[in-house]
Amino acid sequence: MSPNLIQMTKEVVSTKKAPKAVGPYSQAIKANGFLFCSGQIPMVPETGEVLTGSITEQTHQVLSNLKAVIEEAGSSLDNVVKVTVFLRDMNDFAEMNTEYAKWFSGIPPARAAVQVARLPKDVAIEAEAIVLL
Repeated sequence: MSPNLIQMTKEVVSTKKAPKAVGPYSQAIKANGFLFCSGQIPMVPETGEVLTGSITEQTHQVLSNLKAVIEEAGSSLDNVVKVTVFLRDMNDFAEMNTEYAKWFSGIPPARAAVQVARLPKDVAIEAEAIVLL
């Protein structure tokens, strides 16, 4: 192999501490020093129930689910480099942002927050992340 070529490695990450994938996707994929986390919704992993309630409560559950996947991969929230937050209603942004800020110490990751027409199971929030391993 040429020294200029990087061999791509890919490994599935899965934990019971976050909702299982319910379709043809993985909770996360490790690839060449990064972790690519699929979107998490406010689903309680122990029961499979969707958490209803305030956007603060739903944001807390989403970030708890992401944290579980990230930790299963051997990393931490401190190593998150990019988060994308999908909101059903941008009017929830300030309340989401207040809860979100509690989860990241030090240098916060890059982030995008967008309003979308609809999310799985009609939840109010979904978030995905890219993480250094």
